[in-house]
Amino acid sequence: MAISIGDKIPNVQLKALINGDVKEISTQELLKDGKTVIFAVPGAFTATCSNDHLPGYVKQLDAIKSKGVNQVICLAVNDIAVLKAWAESNNATAITFLADGNAELTKLMGLDIDLSAVGMGVRSKRYTMMIERGSVAKLQIEDSPGVCQVSSAQSLLQLL
Repeated sequence: MAISIGDKIPNVQLKALINGDVKEISTQELLKDGKTVIFAVPGAFTATCSNDHLPGYVKQLDAIKSKGVNQVICLAVNDIAVLKAWAESNNATAITFLADGNAELTKLMGLDIDLSAVGMGVRSKRYTMMIERGSVAKLQIEDSPGVCQVSSAQSLLQLL
């Protein structure tokens, strides 16, 4: 069952790219203060993620933060080296990238999807989530990994 509004985010240790630097950090530490937006993608450098999802957040980052959001995080079931290259190639280093390489957090939240049929293995569903002081305040999950509608930056701005 997927995580829902009001639930606490599970505490796991992950690697994050924060202001261009790679750090090991717990989700509890990363999400403890203020409002955080997490948008999750099935995979860095994939078509919908690279053409629609990430660019929307890069373009709308200032508008999102102007709504009282402290940080914007992109979560993917990729390793941190891939996420660092993806962030740099998209001029997106103002966004924090969270590498859930083994899908540990993703599985604990019930937001995993098996994309083995297309050679990608277990990945994250595409979603956007607002977290306030470690708990889910808003959650929009896409019905299909190839679609970026309810999880887009524009849809998020309408929720804020």
